[in-house]
Amino acid sequence: MTWTSTVDPQTYINLRRRLHEIPEPGFKEFKTQALLLDYIHSLPQERIEIRTWRTGILVKVRGAGSEAAGRRIVAYRTDIDGLPIEEQTGYAFASQHPGYMHACGHDLHMAIALGALTETVNREPYQDDVLFIFQPAEEGPGGAKPMLASEQLQDWMPDFIFALHIAPGYPVGTIATRPGTLFAHASMLNIELIGRGGHAAVPQAANDMIVAGAHLITQLQTIVSRNVDPTEGAVVTIGKITGGTKANIIADRVVLEGTIRTLSAASTALVRKRIEAVVRGVEAAYECKASIDYGAHYIHVHNDEAETAELLQFTAEHGLAETVRCEASMVGEDFGFFLERIPGVMFWLGADCSQELHHAELQPKEEAIAHGVSLVSAYLAHKAGVAGAAYEAR
Repeated sequence: MTWTSTVDPQTYINLRRRLHEIPEPGFKEFKTQALLLDYIHSLPQERIEIRTWRTGILVKVRGAGSEAAGRRIVAYRTDIDGLPIEEQTGYAFASQHPGYMHACGHDLHMAIALGALTETVNREPYQDDVLFIFQPAEEGPGGAKPMLASEQLQDWMPDFIFALHIAPGYPVGTIATRPGTLFAHASMLNIELIGRGGHAAVPQAANDMIVAGAHLITQLQTIVSRNVDPTEGAVVTIGKITGGTKANIIADRVVLEGTIRTLSAASTALVRKRIEAVVRGVEAAYECKASIDYGAHYIHVHNDEAETAELLQFTAEHGLAETVRCEASMVGEDFGFFLERIPGVMFWLGADCSQELHHAELQPKEEAIAHGVSLVSAYLAHKAGVAGAAYEAR
């Protein structure tokens, strides 16, 4: 069985390029939402219902089954926000928004979702309803949890849901996933240190927060190496330091911003406990005041065992992609909130590029889009009640 697209795949590549030009931060994806809605409204509308929630979009394609007979809702979710990164790809279609970039593949994710929506609308109705969720703010502060609580989605709560994320390290034409934990628990970490500033030539009259911050960063690195069970795995990364105003002024304030990643709730609790102990030690040693804010917390992405097995078997049997059973990753993703409530699965989609996610030069291969559209479209048809030859294009 092969899935034959009803639309030239270049259409979806062009959509990806237009979306790539307009990356926006979470809950401010106004241009992105407008572009998505413009395309969605261009499709045949007879079976489509559209709702918006903040900058997100819900699109339901009605199935042919009766509600009395138990018509379900089968859902596919994509994220839509960008990252605060200055793009360095050299693309002719590079970001038009200075300081922002689609450096996590959400432009490809959206193009695949629009492709699968198009394929679903262009075919005879499936038995079940198919819901496409365009979710804002995955990169922060987190859109999945409040979207799940929204009136718009409560009324259309799925019975099954799945999603994908591009994977730079896998070749195009490959998917990778695993039952159980796929992605880690993820928390933000913001630590503020307040001391006493002064002249650089008179350090004894000040409490230097640059020195305190440097000491704290070094101490934080011992938590994973000396407190966490090596078989459990954890990450504590400080990605941003803010402090000081001039070379000859001792800084009275430093802010450290980072992230915590673990594979279990117990490890998260342990890491936080040790961070708090280390910070109290720095407070005492440097006679300063400290505060900790963990910000947004994403639970792990935990794939349903039966749903994962079904996806892998279906993909392999129908030759839609090479399948790999991968290890868990320390990547964080708020799709975990969907899977906490709804049976489903998430998987990596091979995009074959040398740069990692969140890199200013990320250039995933666009051939991955057609593979993603085919797989997502075929699996939606399978889960929504279409079998065998019905996968073929009309």
